[in-house]
Amino acid sequence: MKMRPGTQTGFLLCGKEWTDGDALDVRSPWDNGLVGRVTIATRADARQAVHHAVASLRRARALPHWKRREILEDVAAALIEQKERFAQLIVAEAGKPVRMARTEVDRAVLTFKTAAEEASRLGGESLPLDLMEGNEGRWGLVQRFPVGPVLAITPFNFPLNLVAHKLAPAIAAGCPVILKPAPQTPFTALALGEVILKAGWPAEALAVLPLSNADTAWLAEKEDSIKLVSFTGSSQVGWELKARSGRKRVLLELGGNAALIVHGDWPDLDEAALRTAHAAFAYAGQSCVSVQRVFVERSIFQTFLWKVVEASDTMAVGDPALEATEVSPLIRLADAERVESWIKEAVEGGAKLVAGGERHGSVMTPAILTGTKPGMKVRDEEVFGPVLAIEPYEDFEQALADVNHSKYGLQAGLLTRDVGHILTAYRELEVGTLIVGDTPSWRLDPMPFGGVKDSGLGREGIRSAIEEMTEPRMLVIAGL
Repeated sequence: MKMRPGTQTGFLLCGKEWTDGDALDVRSPWDNGLVGRVTIATRADARQAVHHAVASLRRARALPHWKRREILEDVAAALIEQKERFAQLIVAEAGKPVRMARTEVDRAVLTFKTAAEEASRLGGESLPLDLMEGNEGRWGLVQRFPVGPVLAITPFNFPLNLVAHKLAPAIAAGCPVILKPAPQTPFTALALGEVILKAGWPAEALAVLPLSNADTAWLAEKEDSIKLVSFTGSSQVGWELKARSGRKRVLLELGGNAALIVHGDWPDLDEAALRTAHAAFAYAGQSCVSVQRVFVERSIFQTFLWKVVEASDTMAVGDPALEATEVSPLIRLADAERVESWIKEAVEGGAKLVAGGERHGSVMTPAILTGTKPGMKVRDEEVFGPVLAIEPYEDFEQALADVNHSKYGLQAGLLTRDVGHILTAYRELEVGTLIVGDTPSWRLDPMPFGGVKDSGLGREGIRSAIEEMTEPRMLVIAGL
């Protein structure tokens, strides 16, 4: 893929770049400049991709484990070699601060390296079946086999690593993939697709198709040859997609409004405030585990609140291409306008805007609110912007109830040294992951990742995703 501003890049199908068709302008979130144009795949293209995926299943499934491992290792090596290229693509189309973009490339390297290791360990077990008289000489073998073609749908905010979280486990499992990247960030996914094919993955077993939402939904609903739909994105779209997917397996990694509890026994409030500010406002809060709600024991509430304000004041806001920038523009002007309106709605409802909340085009300064209440969008919904609500609590049980008062349940954080509180929170909090000693924004890519309630279904993380993309098959042998 040779992308220059103003040029048209084709979608990837059967190892070729296809440029015939309507084009979509991809623009920079920072200055609205044209990043490039990408060809939109049609429903006919999607049908052809499914045909190739089905035809390639036998070949992909038959790839020996050493070959799958080698492909994944080669992809990781290519990402290391092309780190700055991918980082600049992420900055250009996603508006992510350049240092965070480089970190995303590093994370994608780990994702592919982990998948390579898991490809080596993808085994099974033998079972004794001579457990009743008359079954002498019988034994069984259980192995995992690829489920078949996968439809993978990815969001804009991690245009490399969340694509890697679909493609790497699929390669390890031996599943052909049709990838639908976010319309805001197709170029990073297309570049990764080319790297994967160059590493030796069968050309027919990978398609990267910028599709309309209607054609993507059609694929999920009508194409029975698709065996698994793996979606990362908004809760509303994810659950609608599941409802339309029939008997297909569906893996959903959806939204959240991550909460952090800060108990009065935590010794280093300066570091905690700094971590909280960065977890809430870096990349303009455009992560499903960005800190959105903080509940602080009343005895330290005012101290912690103003330490977070001070920490947020030190964060550089603006051009994502600058090394110092931490708070970048939101992906679209409409999203910045929405965040601004939610802040205004909260203030009109009685909340206090302690700091920030100013909009300059698509850029929002970090907004810190207090006095928010259930029912306010900034408290109940996923803001996906640089907005943080900080509220006091009287007792620990109240704090747990405040965290659970949400339709989401992805990750939560807890700062306390009280082992009893830690175990109680682990038992009672309705989340997929509890992070003790840090914010809920922390994630290491090999760990199982996912949530409960409206936050999703199933788990990502390489081993977990491989299990979702494979199914156990039993072999019984008698009399040999």
